[in-house]
Amino acid sequence: MTEPTTSTVVPPPHGVRTFANVLVNTAVANVTTSFLWFALTFWVYLETESVLATGIIGGAYMLLLALFAMVFGSIVDRHRKHRVRVFSSLVTLVAFSAAGGLYLASPEAALLDLGGPWFWLFSGIILFGAVIENMRNIALSTTVTLLVPVEKHANANGYVGTVQGVAFAVTSVFSGLAIGLGGMGWTLVLAIGLTLVAFVHLLTVRIPEDKPEPDGPRQPAVDLRGAITAVRAAPGLFALIIFSTFNNLIGGVYMALMDPYGLELFDVRIWGVILGVTSTGFIIGGLAIGRFGLGKNPIRTMLWIVVGMGVLGAVFTIREWWWLYALGIWVYMALIPAVEAAEQTVIQKVVPFRTQGRVFGFAAAFESAAAPITAFLIAPIAEFAIIPYMNSDAGRDAWGWLLGDGQARGIAMVFLFAGLIMVVLALLAFATRSYRILSREYAAAVPSEAAPDAAAPDAAAVPSEAAPDAAAPDAAPSVPAARAGVPSMPDPADPR
Repeated sequence: MTEPTTSTVVPPPHGVRTFANVLVNTAVANVTTSFLWFALTFWVYLETESVLATGIIGGAYMLLLALFAMVFGSIVDRHRKHRVRVFSSLVTLVAFSAAGGLYLASPEAALLDLGGPWFWLFSGIILFGAVIENMRNIALSTTVTLLVPVEKHANANGYVGTVQGVAFAVTSVFSGLAIGLGGMGWTLVLAIGLTLVAFVHLLTVRIPEDKPEPDGPRQPAVDLRGAITAVRAAPGLFALIIFSTFNNLIGGVYMALMDPYGLELFDVRIWGVILGVTSTGFIIGGLAIGRFGLGKNPIRTMLWIVVGMGVLGAVFTIREWWWLYALGIWVYMALIPAVEAAEQTVIQKVVPFRTQGRVFGFAAAFESAAAPITAFLIAPIAEFAIIPYMNSDAGRDAWGWLLGDGQARGIAMVFLFAGLIMVVLALLAFATRSYRILSREYAAAVPSEAAPDAAAPDAAAVPSEAAPDAAAPDAAPSVPAARAGVPSMPDPADPR
């Protein structure tokens, strides 16, 4: 087994306070980007009634996220995190402003002509701004390592999940209202204004950090080799990313079928409200992680939560009861922040800080691509095979005792088996060698002797010997990435 590593850096004085400012700024930026992106989708569908157009827009967004995640990760590792955030915010502001200018300069009919160039140019500009904004999210994950004491990483990641929940809640409720009440023009004005506010606020934030040292004279734009090397340096980490990818593959089932099932139970206007209310689960779940953390072994916590998610996904459509479905969605969303926070917490601790951006980008590329693949596969299978079967006499006779009667029993069957597969995968993961190795690696990657001073976010000073090469007196010095001689600790979940 390789020597354990630690990505621990000594947080600067008032680092937690700085992180809170960064988190608020990210919340405004994420809310604004999601708001405009979903408003565009609603506007296009309402004006054209083209499922193809909205499907291409949504698919292109997820595809570009997967393609650019590695680029974003490489950029984050090579530049100061504050500079990356400012660059991302500025590009998004310019893109949204360009979309606003194009909206003013072009007749709305031309922008909605799917056969003309202006629709694709207008949508593409907004798409570009929304994708670039995701660079900030990768930078935020590394900023947790930079500013927050290591024992509080899980709590900080929980608050990151809360920010994502707020963005989802606002998007679910207010994007449709904005399009319905003000149209696309005023929606663009609001989005540009909020993006400008986030950009100006970001200029007032200071994140102390040394300038990252280059890896060599020639640095590729997409450092795939560097990302793979960093992942392989932490034994078991690749298995964690693969498991998260499988988890997202199952999540693609919910992406494809959650709305159709909901629209079978609710009026479309009520369904939007239901999504907005149930998305508060994101917020509650993130706040709970922020308050209580993830325990001594976040990997074990994550796997047990995924088991719970699988059981929940298997039973929340067992009958066509609206309250069961709504409650199930709320609980499911409340569990998602814990899974995301667990993966981030492990990476932040076992991966050296200087390569975390590439690792987060590598993981995001895998996981962003997984859910759309499943969604594209399961939708036609459900529509042309499973749903007709469940609506037949043979299907009702075979499965009616378990799934009951109703119009959406085919979708319920897909949910049932997807949930059971998730349970099996999580339980099998407990038995793998990778789980045991990564658990030991996480336990062994403890802070160095400087940690007691670093643990207090408002400490008066950081010992100078921890940062002999600090470039600035207020910079956050890095603890050496590899620590020889740290014994491997036994996995508490391993019966041996």
